[in-house]
Amino acid sequence: MSREPQPAPATPREPAPPGPSLTRCEWCLGHPLYVAYHDQEWGVPEHDDQRLFEKLILDGAQAGLSWLTILKKREGYRQAFDGFDAERMARYGPRKIAALLADPGIVRNRLKVAAAITNARAYLDLRAAVGSFDRFLWPFVGGVPRHNTRRTLAELPARTPESDAMSRALLERGFKFVGSTIIYAFMQAVGMVNDHLVTCFRHRQLSGTL
Repeated sequence: MSREPQPAPATPREPAPPGPSLTRCEWCLGHPLYVAYHDQEWGVPEHDDQRLFEKLILDGAQAGLSWLTILKKREGYRQAFDGFDAERMARYGPRKIAALLADPGIVRNRLKVAAAITNARAYLDLRAAVGSFDRFLWPFVGGVPRHNTRRTLAELPARTPESDAMSRALLERGFKFVGSTIIYAFMQAVGMVNDHLVTCFRHRQLSGTL
């Protein structure tokens, strides 16, 4: 992780409105919430610290579950965790933790709730040390998105050398629920890698090949 992040790339083209004629990645088909997430968010380069932190917490919450489960609860998470305000989360005590574990709007897993609070504290420490979460994370891919050319879902890896390195670095900084598989899903979500299949209309939009 020796390179400084490059300037943020130009804003990707707006996704096309949903339509039956568009070819999408197969994993998003079958639920309108999944389709909207695929078309509007997944793979779009993210450089806002607050949003990066939120996505890291949500990807940790997904462990062992489907992403659709977390999408359905995302608004519940935002309410329960004070909009993912790390400074407020870092101060959560036993009373707040008990309230979280009783909240049906989130995944009521004690280890995951504890990890979210631990990660808020680690996130604040990291930002104080390096200036921003964005500055810490993006150099793992050289500061710019990597546009892969996968043709089938079977080609999508569960982890890569880059996710291994990012996972180790986050663990060393005190983060929890940041194993390499979780981190690769995070990298896909925040656009560090473009893992839309080459047949998908979003791959062409995000890679600028339209």
